[in-house]
Amino acid sequence: MPGTLSFQDVGLCFRMYRERVDTLKEAVLGLFRHRSRYEEFWALRHASLDVRSGESVGLIGHNGSGKSTLLKIAAGVLKPSEGKVRVEGRISPLIELAAGFDGDLTGRDNIFLNGALMGHSRKEMAGKLDRIVEFSELGEFIDQPVKNYSSGMYARLGFAIAADVDPEILIIDEVLAVGDERFQAKCRERIRGIRKSGCTIFYVSHGMDSVAELCDRVIVLHHGALVFDGSPEPAIERYRELQGFHPPDAAHARTAT
Repeated sequence: MPGTLSFQDVGLCFRMYRERVDTLKEAVLGLFRHRSRYEEFWALRHASLDVRSGESVGLIGHNGSGKSTLLKIAAGVLKPSEGKVRVEGRISPLIELAAGFDGDLTGRDNIFLNGALMGHSRKEMAGKLDRIVEFSELGEFIDQPVKNYSSGMYARLGFAIAADVDPEILIIDEVLAVGDERFQAKCRERIRGIRKSGCTIFYVSHGMDSVAELCDRVIVLHHGALVFDGSPEPAIERYRELQGFHPPDAAHARTAT
């Protein structure tokens, strides 16, 4: 069935090199000393979950908890060190907005480039071009090299492209934090429309309000481990417990009783 994700005991390990090399001589000598010493850092470990077709699933957790790592594995940007990943459906990732852009090309040319990277023909992207430009609100800047764009302009163009290529799985990593309030609201409205169309959504955000609004189910990650998987409200409560955070009204209620 299209629009599904499956992770079975997935983990990703990075090597953290500790030796500092200041000269070419030290680098060469390092080759004869079993190379540089390193420690293993597991950004994600033993993650098992299934995302069903049409679900909108949120990922929350502290910085460095493994959220973006899991999304990048789902998008195929990173390969897991262990476990199995199965993806069924056409993915449109909104992870690093500038990653798929060529800075020397114009915004218009980058629309066609990104479309090609997602498997769409030039003819297909030409049919979407006016909608994408209109949504991005870039106006005459669409024909300027994107290396001259601000981070907000990158976000607007990146979101406009990803949200208009008919994805079966939309992967979103904190991009709604970029841009002004009005455009963020416009993006949330587009996500609601995509959600109603039956698209599967995998969503990372530190904004608990948007998580509660846009997600049917929320997963909490803590130091690379999946510690909760359930409805948004109890998931957000669990996240706040792990951070030692209590909303002021809850603290007041406990004091009053």
